[in-house]
Amino acid sequence: MCHEGKCFHLSGTVTEPATASEPAVTYKVAISFDRCKITSVTCGCGNKDIFYCAHVVALSLYRIRKPDQVKLRLPISETLFQMNRDQLQKFIQYLITAHHTEVLPTAQKLADEILSSNSEINQVNGAPDPTAGASIDDENCWHLDEEQVKEQVKLFLSQGGYYGSGKQLNSMFSKVREMLRMRDSNGARMLTLITEQFMADPRLTLWRQQGTSMTDKCRQLWDELGALWVCIILNPHCKLEEKSCWLQQLQKWNDLDICPLEDGNYGHELPNITNALSQSASHSPDSLSRPRRTVFTRAIEGRELHWQDSHLQRIISSDIYAAPACQRENERLLFNSHGQPLWLEHVPTACARVDALRSHGYPKEALRLTVAIINTLRLQQQRQLEIYKHQKKELLQRGTTTITNLEGWVGHPLDPIGCLFLTLTEACRLNDDSYMEMSDMNESRLPVYQHVPVASGCPDSNESYLALALEVALMGMGQQRVMPEGLYAQDKVCRNEEQLLSQLQELQLDEELVQTLRKQCILLLEGGPFSGLGEVIHRESVPMHTFAKYLFSALLPHDPDLSYKLALRAMRLPVLENSSSAGDTSHPHHMVSVVPSRYPRWFTLGHLESQQCELASTMLTAAKGDTLRLRTILEAIQKHIHSSSLIFKLAQDAFKIATPTDSSTDSTLLNVALELGLQVMRMTLSTLNWRRREMVRWLVTCATEVGVRALVSILQSWYTLFTPTEATSIVAATAVSHTTILRLSLDYPQREELASCARTLALQCAMKDPQSCALSALTLCEKDHIAFEAAYQIAIDAAAGGMTHSQLFTIARYMELRGYPLRAFKLASLAMSHLNLAYNQDTHPAINDVLWACALSHSLGKNELAALIPLVVKSVHCATVLSDILRRCTVTAPGLAGIPGRRSSGKLMSTDKAPLRQLLDATINAYINTTHSRLTHISPRHYGEFIEFLSKARETFLLPQDGHLQFAQFIDNLKQIYKGKKKLMLLVRERFG
Repeated sequence: MCHEGKCFHLSGTVTEPATASEPAVTYKVAISFDRCKITSVTCGCGNKDIFYCAHVVALSLYRIRKPDQVKLRLPISETLFQMNRDQLQKFIQYLITAHHTEVLPTAQKLADEILSSNSEINQVNGAPDPTAGASIDDENCWHLDEEQVKEQVKLFLSQGGYYGSGKQLNSMFSKVREMLRMRDSNGARMLTLITEQFMADPRLTLWRQQGTSMTDKCRQLWDELGALWVCIILNPHCKLEEKSCWLQQLQKWNDLDICPLEDGNYGHELPNITNALSQSASHSPDSLSRPRRTVFTRAIEGRELHWQDSHLQRIISSDIYAAPACQRENERLLFNSHGQPLWLEHVPTACARVDALRSHGYPKEALRLTVAIINTLRLQQQRQLEIYKHQKKELLQRGTTTITNLEGWVGHPLDPIGCLFLTLTEACRLNDDSYMEMSDMNESRLPVYQHVPVASGCPDSNESYLALALEVALMGMGQQRVMPEGLYAQDKVCRNEEQLLSQLQELQLDEELVQTLRKQCILLLEGGPFSGLGEVIHRESVPMHTFAKYLFSALLPHDPDLSYKLALRAMRLPVLENSSSAGDTSHPHHMVSVVPSRYPRWFTLGHLESQQCELASTMLTAAKGDTLRLRTILEAIQKHIHSSSLIFKLAQDAFKIATPTDSSTDSTLLNVALELGLQVMRMTLSTLNWRRREMVRWLVTCATEVGVRALVSILQSWYTLFTPTEATSIVAATAVSHTTILRLSLDYPQREELASCARTLALQCAMKDPQSCALSALTLCEKDHIAFEAAYQIAIDAAAGGMTHSQLFTIARYMELRGYPLRAFKLASLAMSHLNLAYNQDTHPAINDVLWACALSHSLGKNELAALIPLVVKSVHCATVLSDILRRCTVTAPGLAGIPGRRSSGKLMSTDKAPLRQLLDATINAYINTTHSRLTHISPRHYGEFIEFLSKARETFLLPQDGHLQFAQFIDNLKQIYKGKKKLMLLVRERFG
């Protein structure tokens, strides 16, 4: 059921069909409209959203598609006029009865007011009629639920960019752009509502108070907000009073302390939107900046811009506007030599005009202005090239230059290059819906472009908008520009560049686009200080690595020489390569003055270095098999890359590419990998690097893959590449391993050469660092008697010096294992003299070494045991360890090692005689001292443990003949000295009497 009241009010019922779980539901819908715009809606579903509910959409579509099915009625006021008094009373009473719960209170209130002669309702002639529509002079605009917009923005902001709220806010911004394109006045209203909520975000105050920066997601939303306001202020057909009203509101927001700054938390100044790059001496750098720039500053500056310029009007209103046959003096600057119009305005500002035209539904006008801007950029590029040719000799001699661009176009708040690129590519996009369908992988397909000829008054022009899009993107990204200050601004440069490159990669390069690419690359290489790829650049110029990687890959199939020349030129990173010279600071007035500093605050330096590495890796991959190119790339890497971890990554990349699993090895690229690896070794030799061990192992693997000569080389020059420990334990050990011999299929002379180099290295390392390398040296020299003896002597000489007992015990055990027990005993004795084991160190890691040393000396014979026991008594003060040694020495007879020329008596040793008597006395004394030490600070929970300790002590006390008397005396002394510990002494009496 659907009714329409004289084309101003539409009402009806919409039924949602039943589902498996829900019954059918009917909703009452009412829509007011005026001059083809929906001005208000109500629906019984109660859904709140900034967009219409499905029921409102259904009723609207029903009216559009089936107008004959909608019953048309006169305005209700005219129907009422035709009724007599009885009919009117009947109508009102029936109306109230039908809806008594909803309208009765209102009806009674209205009745009271009408019956009161002084009421406000009686002061007005007539009565309102919602079905009659508005006056022709009244404002009319699409319905917008303002409260709902506010609520939704507030909700999304409160979620802080989580749960997809950032996407939702971007969707709202897109809706604003859509409204502007449809020239719907609600666009500005909706943006005002969004901005009010953004300004009311409580986090703004918090961030300001704490001095912290807002999140990246939030900053990007603010940027889009600022850009949209620029669009609205630059609307070519807005009324002056509207513009004035918006500017007042913007100024209010701008003046608030919490208003976010354009460049984050930093005060780096950028030029006023209305100033072009002035070459006039009358402008000082101060006049080109403002003390505080917020996200709204550029929009506010837009008040100075207008569209009344006659030249501008002719550009945007006609495709065939060209230079007149007879030009006046002042007209010569307005056209190029082909008679095409130019637009000489500060580039980002001119692009903001294009964005405004595009955004407000003037695509043809935007396209015309874009072409004029590109023709202007071309002319400037040509003139800059001519200037550079005159200065080239001087600049190359000086080796440094100045920055001529006050602000970079890539990363600029107004995104000028992105704006021009989008304007041009939109004109070339195929509008076939099938191209935008979702693929099976649930990803949208790439857009498809076609060449569309540029509409021009120049008959010889055969250019396409697509070629212009590519050209302007290359010009913009190739612009030499100073790195901006502050983390956010620097991050934005990287992000904007990646965004532009991803759009460029959507273009399929045909012959026309390749010609454009080649031509622009040549211009960029020859462009001097105006190009980031020129021969000489400023030290703090934004690097071109990411851009060059795209150019290299795109150009390589068509012009390899040019692509390599360009990529090699881009490899530099001057900010890390040399300090500022005096020439950097003596800028003319219009140059950016940069204070010389060895390391400026480049917050994105890590990212930039990784991009430099990516460019190098891309070139290495492409140059596989080309010796000359690989050598050139290697030199560029060694000259320009300063991070050891990145060079290591490149070495690994080169190794992987050189040694594919499914084809033969590329020896040239493999040698590049080795050279890079050697450079990493030299760079990290004297610095701490957590990946150093991994790097050393990888280098040996790489050298092995290169061949035996490479292994010999790194063994012979180890001291420039490795520490002595690395050289012996990793490098030499791997070089002479069975795995390496098999991998290289080495013959006997080659194996001997490697082994000889390894032994020489081992002895050199042992001399340099005996503590760490003596054992490895002995191991490596095992098969050569002379070398082994030399390594042993180095170990003995070093033993008296700085070697620890642990190192000496390890070598001693190795000597015993090799069949040198007497040498092992000598080293063990030296180790024992370095040891000191306190009474309470009964879990010390050296205990096993001490027990082993005593067992070794016992096995060698009585003399060796007699020599070691005084050392044990001097070094070990732990009673339980001493008693363990004593017990072991009495279990078997000494001298069972089977040393040639020696015989064992086969008799067990007595604890009453030397050398064990000395050990027994030391053990008993250790028990006595330990007992007193423990009782000084004993707690009841340790009483049981202490009684067990005394039981072990008694075992040792009872070994000599008079031992029981000695132990009884010891217990009596304890009872006397510690009689205050009654509970403990009671336990002692119970156990020991």
